This record gives sequence, C-alpha cells and structure tokens, in this order.
Amino acid sequence: MSDRFARSRWFQQDRFGMFIHWGPYSVAGRGEWQRSHEELPREAYQPFIDGFQPHGFDAERWADAAEKAGMRYAVLTVKHHDGFCLFDSRHAISGVMSNGFGRDLLAEFLAAFRARGIKVGVYFSLIDWSHPDYPAHGDLNHPHRHDEAYRDAEHDWDRYLEFLHAQVREVMSNYGSLDLVWFDFSYDDMSGEKWRARELVEMIRELQPDILINNRLEANGGSFGSIAEPEPKPWAGDFVSPEQLIPAEGILDQAGSPIPWEACMTFNNHWGWFRGDHAFKSSQTIIRKLIEVVSKGGNLLLNIGPDRDGRISGVELRILEDVGQWLRTNGDSIYGAGRAGIAKPEWGYYTCRDDMLYAHVLEQPIGPLALVGVDTDTIEEIVIDSKPVERAESWLIEAYPDIAFVSWGDDDPAFTYAMPDERATVVSVRRG
Repeated sequence: MSDRFARSRWFQQDRFGMFIHWGPYSVAGRGEWQRSHEELPREAYQPFIDGFQPHGFDAERWADAAEKAGMRYAVLTVKHHDGFCLFDSRHAISGVMSNGFGRDLLAEFLAAFRARGIKVGVYFSLIDWSHPDYPAHGDLNHPHRHDEAYRDAEHDWDRYLEFLHAQVREVMSNYGSLDLVWFDFSYDDMSGEKWRARELVEMIRELQPDILINNRLEANGGSFGSIAEPEPKPWAGDFVSPEQLIPAEGILDQAGSPIPWEACMTFNNHWGWFRGDHAFKSSQTIIRKLIEVVSKGGNLLLNIGPDRDGRISGVELRILEDVGQWLRTNGDSIYGAGRAGIAKPEWGYYTCRDDMLYAHVLEQPIGPLALVGVDTDTIEEIVIDSKPVERAESWLIEAYPDIAFVSWGDDDPAFTYAMPDERATVVSVRRG
C-alpha cells in the first residue's frame, strides 16, 4: 500500500466501529431526513429543536455498549443536514447550547469513548438547511425546494462557505485530537471545489495532521470520486465510504492495489431513530457481514439511532453484546486481518493476518470441511474452537490429495458434525 494511506493503518487494524445518528429528528422518530422528506418549513421543525432536551443522556452507556460489542472506534453526527449542532458553536443557527439544553454533547461523547481507548470521529454535514445562504428552491434535497416563496431568494454562497469552514475549524480546534472526520454529502454539482475543498482539507490537516478524512467531499455513498485514480485530487480523502452495501470485490485503485474502505450500515432500516422500525439485524447477520467486509479488505461502521433521550434499545444492546462475545473469541481473525489472496470458498470466507489464515465457516459442511485454495505444504497447525486438530483422513477424500480437510468431531471424519458456532465457526490455520 502506498504511503498515501499510511495514516490509515490504525483504521485497517480496528475494522469495526459505531456510527451514531442523533439530533432533533430523534424527537419525532421519523428519521434524520424528516425535514427534507416532509418538506417541513423551519417553523414546523422548530418544536423538534426545542424538544431535544436529553437531560438523562449518559455517554458512558454508549461507550459501554461499543466496548462490549468489540467496536474500536465511533463516529458521532455532530451536525446533520438540519444544521443543528451537538457541539458548542458560536456560529450555530441552532444547537444544544442555544435551544435551552445547555450541554456540549460532543464533549461528553469524546470523554466517555476516549476513557475506554475507543478512537473518536465526527460526522459533519456539508449541507445546512437552516442557513439562509444555502440554496433552497430547485435544490435536490432542501425542504423548500418546491416552495415558490423561495424561488427568487438570493443566496450568498461565499458567505455560506465561510460559515461552513468556520464551524469545521471550531470542531478541529476545540476538542483535542480527533481520529476521523466523516463528511456528508456531495451531490449534483455540489462537490469538490464547490465546497472550497482544497482550502478545507489544508485547514484540517494543519489543525489535525493525523486525522482521517472520508471521500465524500467529492463523492456520495454510491461513488468513489478520484481516490482510485493515479493522481487523486487533494480532497480525495483517506478511505472510501460505501453506504448500505458491501462491494462485490472490495475496493481497488486503477492499478489493482487495495484502497482503505468502510461500509456503513444501519442496525435496522433507518439511520436516525424511527418509531416502529424493529427490523434489527441479528447478531449472526452482523458477524457474517463483518467477516465478509474484512475478507474484502474493509471496515464495518454499524449505526445506532438512539431515541430522543439518547437511549439505545434493549434489543440492540443484547445484539451488540452477542457480537462482542463472538469477537472476544475470534477477534484475531478480524482485527488487523484482511484479504487472504484466496478465492472465496462456497462455505464462507477467508481472512488473513501475518502467518495466520482464518477460515470463517458459515455453512455446515457434509462430512469434513475442505480448505480449498490452501497450499497444503504450508500448513503447520490447524486450530478449531481453541483446540489443535489433525487433518482429516478418510478413504472418501483420497481423490483430493491437494486439499486439506478438517473435521469438527473426534470420531469418524466422514461423519457430519454440528458447527461449534452456528453464527460463524473459525478454523485457524498457521502457515509456514
């Protein structure tokens, strides 16, 4: 990997993070895009701003949930498209320091997560529907896009950019060392230098030299931007951020070399808290998607949408704890692991870390498991469920001398045995 991605080494070690969408939209429980989807004017949205009073919020509970889940970093939406700030900003049009709440939620989040050794990041929207100089009528997303009263409204774009840059400077200057900034979102011609991206990145790098920046100063969740090109633009970012999908082959640059990337995924079907959406992904699904992502060289950023008081549901907490239990046993196959350079087997995925190869078995084999694609001459040790095992030998597999087979059970290797862990059983192979 080129030196251009040197600062992302911790990112590719940690592999699993928590995304948190939370703000006034959590009061209504209709999702973070509520104001746009319902085309709410400011006065109709104001009750949710006034009603965002999470006095019982405890950042320690979030950090505890992330730690138990095995998450190594976390990203908080300190400002979403509605413009409401969860941090102390003297430029904010609305925020926690001006709506009567009076607590800096970003500061509380940072203190709790840092105390547990979890790296910290901030999500920052490039869009701000609350600002009078952000174009409204005719825009793709603005709540007033169809409002005739805004058709001839004048907007000073340079003044908006000064406001945007000033708020980013506040976050980069006032909260100590940050590990990651997650911008969102570019669309249509609102991309790259439209945001004065070169100047913005230079300012961020001056204040936070080691911080990671995603690729959304010029791209959205379904595109890469110039990061994969031989000469990426200065604002191309440090990693790609596909949304709600896992790329079929991972992400490579035009020369075929891997690029750091992170799939961001909702826990249910919404980012912000959505009343009645209980379609939570199971721990098995999350574990298996984490495995798939890492096998393709990526990270998984799993979102939670706390309610208006900052509570994570008990169902989510139990699922997260189950994921963490699996990772406590099998974390070596995830943290610091990546592509194995072996074609995907039918029964699951391989990951690799140094001299260790990890076979993640998701489908019950009939008889012994075939470690297809593994050079049998390099195998020094095989471990299943913390127990060293011998390669299976049976007249049934004599026709495949170049494939190593292993069995779950101690009796006849031709027998079919239950998987030690139905969520995902890991077979560790040490190679010489």
